[in-house]
Amino acid sequence: MSTETSESAALPPTRPSSTPSRRTFIATTSAAGGVIAAGGLVAAPSLLGVEEAAAAEAPPSSRVSLTVNGKRYTVTVDNRTSLLDLLREHLGLTGSKKGCNAGACGACTVLVDGRRVNSCLTLAVRLEGAAVTTVEGLAKGDQLHPLQQAFIDQDAFQCGYCTPGQIVSGVGCMKEGHTGSAEEIREWMSGNICRCGCYVKIVRAVEQASGRK
Repeated sequence: MSTETSESAALPPTRPSSTPSRRTFIATTSAAGGVIAAGGLVAAPSLLGVEEAAAAEAPPSSRVSLTVNGKRYTVTVDNRTSLLDLLREHLGLTGSKKGCNAGACGACTVLVDGRRVNSCLTLAVRLEGAAVTTVEGLAKGDQLHPLQQAFIDQDAFQCGYCTPGQIVSGVGCMKEGHTGSAEEIREWMSGNICRCGCYVKIVRAVEQASGRK
């Protein structure tokens, strides 16, 4: 009985030339995808291109200078930033409240150059050189504004969320001369919603501050 082994049986079958070796596969993958294998760790592709793309897609921003409560500020903000977000997020003036964020409730009311505006609908970049007054800027030191004191005297608030906007709107209403009667006050402050229903006391507070009561 022969113990010789044929050459074909002794050698492992030759890998078809069409199938890449492990070394070839890794080299090809590294070249194509930027994958680097070192010390058993695989590093992600460079983020430089991603960062450059993100920078290219960054929204446009602008530099704006304005006076808020008598203090001058110069800030660079996204062109889409509202005055309300500028006040709350950039300047730390959180007295103006974000209620509906659609100009329907009046909780964000501030004065711009003496006129009432919904700060949630006002773009900050359009206020270059403007003078803004928020509820924080009404008092003079420890002396409350007459309308702030009137709100306390008349108990014209419950939860207090709408109160800053109500007070600023009331101040604007007084400056505009729309306090001739309770009906006129209600009409010209109708853009300020009080979900607690303190309208009667709010009107009384405006009447007191305007000298009608």
